[in-house]
Amino acid sequence: MSKFNTTASRASGSSPVKTERRPSGVTHEGAPGYVRDAKGELFLLAVSNMVGEDTFYERARDRDDRFERLVHQVAVEDGEWLSRFLPWLRTTANMRTAPVVAALEAVRARLAAGLHGLNRQLVDGVLQRADEPGEALAYWTSRYGRAVPKPVKRGLADAVRRLYNERSLLKYDTASKGFRFADVIDLVHPAPAADKAWQGELFAHALDRRHDREGKPIPDSLTVLRARAELAELPVEERRAVLADPGRLAAAGMTWEALAGWLQGPMDRQAWEAVIPSMGYMALIRNLRNFDAAGVSDEVAERVAARIADPEQVARSRQLPFRFYSAYRNAPSGRWSRALDRALTLATGNVPSFGGRTLVLVDTSSSMTGGAVSRRSTVTPAQAAALFGVALAARGERVDLYGFADGVFRHEVGRGAPVLEEMDRFCKRIGEVGHGTQIADSVRRTYEGHDRVVILSDMQTMSGYYGAEVTDTAPSHVPMYGFNLQGYRRAAMPTGSGNRHEFGGFSDATFRLIPLLEAGRSAGWPF
Repeated sequence: MSKFNTTASRASGSSPVKTERRPSGVTHEGAPGYVRDAKGELFLLAVSNMVGEDTFYERARDRDDRFERLVHQVAVEDGEWLSRFLPWLRTTANMRTAPVVAALEAVRARLAAGLHGLNRQLVDGVLQRADEPGEALAYWTSRYGRAVPKPVKRGLADAVRRLYNERSLLKYDTASKGFRFADVIDLVHPAPAADKAWQGELFAHALDRRHDREGKPIPDSLTVLRARAELAELPVEERRAVLADPGRLAAAGMTWEALAGWLQGPMDRQAWEAVIPSMGYMALIRNLRNFDAAGVSDEVAERVAARIADPEQVARSRQLPFRFYSAYRNAPSGRWSRALDRALTLATGNVPSFGGRTLVLVDTSSSMTGGAVSRRSTVTPAQAAALFGVALAARGERVDLYGFADGVFRHEVGRGAPVLEEMDRFCKRIGEVGHGTQIADSVRRTYEGHDRVVILSDMQTMSGYYGAEVTDTAPSHVPMYGFNLQGYRRAAMPTGSGNRHEFGGFSDATFRLIPLLEAGRSAGWPF
């Protein structure tokens, strides 16, 4: 009798997040827990770590300390790996604070170990927005004082040359910041970029405005700043007339926040319609409710919707997918829903369209619903998990989607269904089957010969009523993918080989590894 040469046999690939083969501890809920290697633990923590935020099982300080220890270890053991990972974390996984903190802590650890290569590049590679050099300096000085090492300064100077321009000065150089543009310039002494003849005068002007040198005129080369200054000199009673010329507002780098203060009056339909053409993508999706409240015209709304659904703008925006769900919930009218659903589809392009039969389980327990993913968000980890679960169901061939906690509930989603609408319907059922985390029992109750199992959870399962471990609840030849949305230390099953794999995060970035594994190939790091 054949044990291995059967129609069910398939090639088994390896994946990068690896654990020990036997449990050395327990999950937060007491089930057998498998410790990952340092890179795997850092990877899963980083792709879900908002920094300074409590989670259900970890206080912010404990979580940040664990993150810091892992960064220090990996920075010394394999700086090359980290130099690839951190830019990917910032630009592809769309995390903002974690890569900045990691880069600075990595440089500190490497300098302490006498390692001097890569450090400048580590810092420069994670800074992608003009307010981030100041953010990085604020972090460093609050932790380690005003003595900033040369590699950090040089990396910051490289970023300043890339990122500082007139519009970024107007947007981010505000009195609310502890480190203004001039403070960064004073500390890191960047030379102007060779291909930006105006940048030297921009640096000088930033210093003048920081130090209240009001007598100096704005240089002629800084046309955006001069245009803004002209608008600022207009009498208040004449300013609303400028709304008839949106191009003038755009030329002056006028954001909607600045416009509201400059007008010293209401942001009514006329004001919104004047500034909408020059608004950034994130500003658009955050203000859909305001557009409706002000009564912007259908013609303008159609242009906004077209921008929201534009593939290039979605890609450039680097929005985490759950941001579109937040916008969908906040917008009171239906005229945005199709565009937001299209944008979400584009933002989750790496979520695979499985063939065959797929079992998808979304964790709706208390640990996934007890708080938002960050203080600035109202979306919970359970809702983020539901987003991916519904996307899998809408794209797959034959997908059985379940929510689970102490029990399970089946949720029907038709192929090609609108993800946001179906996700909203799914989320209304959260709490329906209790509040515990019974992963093993939930798989046992729902597995019926499926070709694969996908579990979207924090993976901190209870031991289960039947005593089975998660990994044993489906046959060993059936791939089981854990998608981890919190990155706690111990895994619920051994991963990295043998058809048991783990990914994670709040973006779709790591889903791109699954097609490789489905093809029987090994999947390395996604960067």
